[in-house]
Amino acid sequence: MGRMHKYIFSIVVFGIILLQNEQVKAFPGKPIEKISKTEKTPENGWSEEFDVVEIASHPDGYVHKAYFYPSKSENPKPLVVSLHTWSGDYRQSDPIANLSLAKDLNYIHPDFRGPNRTKNACCSCLALQDIDEAITYAIENGNVDKDEIYVIGESGGGYATLSCFMKSKHAIKKFSAWVPISNLVAWYSENIIRNESYADDILGCTQSENGVLNEQVAREKSPLFWETPVGKLANTELCIYAGVYDGLQGSVPITHSINFYNKVLSDFGVQDASKYVSDKEKLHLLEHRSALGQFGMIADREVFLQKGYGNLKLVIFKGRHEMLSEYAFNELLKN
Repeated sequence: MGRMHKYIFSIVVFGIILLQNEQVKAFPGKPIEKISKTEKTPENGWSEEFDVVEIASHPDGYVHKAYFYPSKSENPKPLVVSLHTWSGDYRQSDPIANLSLAKDLNYIHPDFRGPNRTKNACCSCLALQDIDEAITYAIENGNVDKDEIYVIGESGGGYATLSCFMKSKHAIKKFSAWVPISNLVAWYSENIIRNESYADDILGCTQSENGVLNEQVAREKSPLFWETPVGKLANTELCIYAGVYDGLQGSVPITHSINFYNKVLSDFGVQDASKYVSDKEKLHLLEHRSALGQFGMIADREVFLQKGYGNLKLVIFKGRHEMLSEYAFNELLKN
């Protein structure tokens, strides 16, 4: 009888387990409303100090991931929002992450709809909302000094940084855009000429058909054509950096940075012509790729042109399509 009792007991336990599993399948619980920590997954050079988190976007309930590090400090610390490149996502390695970790700063690296190949990516309203949601999450779950929130990005991340400057709801202290894209209409043509696959990406994210660019949607996703929030520049810095060889040694011509800088000045109503990059200066940089004066250095690179007005700054440096990461990080936090 002892064996029989054990056998019956095993069958009952097994049946209970099956019943519980079926209940879990039938009642999986509420969908993620705000945030759920998922795993610590070191990949692409990510330290185990960073959590992979899931954030639900309010407009459509889309759940996107981010790498997040909350400062361990008892006192509020700055928040660094680092934006992935055109073809990347939240998993992309990011030198800004370890620089932030070394200083124990709050840090988040959101996904915002992943690579720019679909209609919901490419700085759409949904993608920009994802970035804002990620910033909100970091504020609510980190120890953040709300007066010191910084946004930085390179290439497609620079494009997203310009877009956040134009449309983010958050009070950001400084935006740092490196080799950014500002005009998808122009960039499409430039990539067609260079036979780059980015042209196909632009078609994908602008709902274009039959290989013909939908210029209206391309303009709608290009910060160069948006209304500038000029009042924001009273309390927010916007710094734009471009390597003078970009377009030759890289995929984004310096005209994207120059034209956006000039556009913001114009929208701001600046009358002093010397503050703008003139057509003559632009042509010199494109033809000769040489300095237009003595402007000093950034990191170990010569500055070929520097312009600025108030909290707006443009720097064209001796370099290609790149971000000078350590310099960029230190300059971002400089008061």
